[in-house]
Amino acid sequence: MQRRRRKVVVTIREALTYATCVIALAGLLSGHLYVFRSSTVPEFPDSYKLPTVTQHEINYQKLRTERSWTQELAPPQLSKEQILAHVSKAPVLSSKLDGERRNPDYDKLWKPPTSRGFVPCVVPSPNYTAPGESKGYLVVSTNGGLNQMRTGICDMVAVARLIKATLVIPELDKRSFWKDTSNFSDVFDEDHFISALANDIRVIKKPPKDIPSGAKVVKHFKSWSGLHYYQDDIAPMWEEYKVIRAAKSDSRLANNNLPPDIQKLRCHTCFEALRFSPKIEAMGKLLVERMRSYGPYIALHLRYEKDMLAFSGCTHSLSEAEAEELRIIRENTAYWKVKDIDAMQQRSKGYCPLTPKEVGIFLHALGYPQETPIYIASGEIYGGDSRLADLRSRFPMLMGKEKLASVEELDPFNGHATQLAALDYIVSVESDVFIPTYSGNMARAVEGHRRFLGHRKTISPDRKSLVRLFDKMERGILKEGPKLSYWVVEIHKKLQGSPRRRKGPVSGTKGMDRFRSEESFYENPLPDCLCRREAPILNATLGIM
Repeated sequence: MQRRRRKVVVTIREALTYATCVIALAGLLSGHLYVFRSSTVPEFPDSYKLPTVTQHEINYQKLRTERSWTQELAPPQLSKEQILAHVSKAPVLSSKLDGERRNPDYDKLWKPPTSRGFVPCVVPSPNYTAPGESKGYLVVSTNGGLNQMRTGICDMVAVARLIKATLVIPELDKRSFWKDTSNFSDVFDEDHFISALANDIRVIKKPPKDIPSGAKVVKHFKSWSGLHYYQDDIAPMWEEYKVIRAAKSDSRLANNNLPPDIQKLRCHTCFEALRFSPKIEAMGKLLVERMRSYGPYIALHLRYEKDMLAFSGCTHSLSEAEAEELRIIRENTAYWKVKDIDAMQQRSKGYCPLTPKEVGIFLHALGYPQETPIYIASGEIYGGDSRLADLRSRFPMLMGKEKLASVEELDPFNGHATQLAALDYIVSVESDVFIPTYSGNMARAVEGHRRFLGHRKTISPDRKSLVRLFDKMERGILKEGPKLSYWVVEIHKKLQGSPRRRKGPVSGTKGMDRFRSEESFYENPLPDCLCRREAPILNATLGIM
């Protein structure tokens, strides 16, 4: 009997001891652990993220709001009735998000592809030296929209290094389709750009005034040029000139076959040095926070805009009057060389942006539910709200800058297409899923940035294959349902942003067409700027006790 009592006492003591340890451990953890939403845990160091700008750095009250933008979650532009109907799901509770993540479809829809251990590596080699004595000044006239200018600026930084030039802060394009009057400092953080490149090239804000006009020359650098062109043809010009003005900046540097340190410099410039201005960064982060209040979201680059449709000659589903309007725009735009375009042929080859209706069918076939929050990253959609009706009928949670922000908040950016595009860029890079409907400059730039940040999920529609399916639907051969969904999912299994080497030229192409057919360096910086993380090496002398 005594043995039984002792056994019971020992068991009770052990149970009490165990319970005491558990309570103590829980108290210890509650005092030292912080819980973060999984969507905000960075996969890489902060230096590889879009820069976070604190409120005291920029005095955000200038945007005429007294409330902190990190707390303003409900889109202020909506009426109370619209908020009740449109925002009934926001802010999303963590318990609801946890429930969604337990849903077997969650991983299929939102989980990014594995990065396979690839991380950014832009640190130059030991042989890379600080910038030497400058030979002269490189003045750059950029051309195109935001992303065309961004990549052009990055190329010109590399060119300045190759020809030993001092780079003058580039001039932004004010004559293109958008006629934006923004200067470099309106769009980018000028001081950060200069300081971030201090170990690579010298950058100044303005060229010296005392240089005689005879010592200046305007030069059209050849497209997709490599190391030898700049060292053999351009660098010797310093013997006669003190200032070389690059008349254009887009596609002036080859995608491939450049020194590794030059490639790393291009990535360092694009993804680290070329930050947006503080006011754009702050507004962009505000839009991201408001989108995240609805849960995981898609950023949809809907390139169904007047300039793109006119340029590409795509008129499917448009009226005769609309098609004629686009033809006249194309005819009157001098620098668009191709005037006569077969719209049906363009579409069959996959050269046209998806229509809003086609996007709705595509997203539904992929399996995204009706309540999925979607951020429309674009300018004015051709045809306005009526053209978005088919997409909205399938996905009513369509958001954009104008719905997420108040008139007062957007006022500093209105009338500046480049700055508005920068806001879309930030929301797109930070989205859970990015889907471009056309492979233009914006799509390539965002995809490349997302690859650099850890291969975030980017679904690239196979437009050529999709058009065949859509045509079958129009002929009544195929209907929306499991069969269509099966084919759409199968086609896009390997088109979701997973790591792969940059594609070279298309076989059989020659001359300039060979370079044009290469995948853009900024669209996919692997292998130049992404390296596999080395596995930890265990000390062989350590034994297991």
